[in-house]
Amino acid sequence: MNRTNVLAYVVFAVSVFFVSKQVFAESHITADLKGTIDQVLVIVSDKELTKNPNLRREKLRQVIGLRFNYKQMVIRTLAKNYKDRSQEEREEFTELFKKLLENSYASKIENFRDQTINYTGELVKGKYAMVKTQILRKDGVVDVNYKLLKEDGQWLIYDFVIEGVSMVRNYRSQFSKIIGTESYSALTAKLKKKVEDLEASNKAEVEKL
Repeated sequence: MNRTNVLAYVVFAVSVFFVSKQVFAESHITADLKGTIDQVLVIVSDKELTKNPNLRREKLRQVIGLRFNYKQMVIRTLAKNYKDRSQEEREEFTELFKKLLENSYASKIENFRDQTINYTGELVKGKYAMVKTQILRKDGVVDVNYKLLKEDGQWLIYDFVIEGVSMVRNYRSQFSKIIGTESYSALTAKLKKKVEDLEASNKAEVEKL
């Protein structure tokens, strides 16, 4: 599965539109994850919001954003390059990365329907946890595992692994290559351009609705 397809499953495998089935004893970690999904279901089921797609997408971003630990994602994707960045650069990059993920799945999240997600297991080791799921699609089963870190009493997603492909490792490889062959400034410039392109594309899609 390539990066585009991986991002298509962001947001808890975008289980927003999925019928969920529990196949193991549920803990509060999985329950919290499903709780966020319930909030998203309310948003996408709101008939009034279908008349205002921009507002609907903003509400979705807000709810989903509360479950993602963007700071930890950035620390892991930049890896050794993170320590070389100033606080201002770190904050700027975190915002860019957040927009990249948000805009990558903005339209896709509204198109996933009538699929089933099975919660198949949960592993907890100290402040780290993994929730295992399977998405049952017409063309087969997709394994999606969510890696969570407990901070300030909350379990937040810092990585997700789809069909063995880690989002963090995928981006880390790309970012490291760009920084190594070009520069950190080149990386941020590329991300800004990518975000701008995605925002323009999403805006065009909304205008068609």
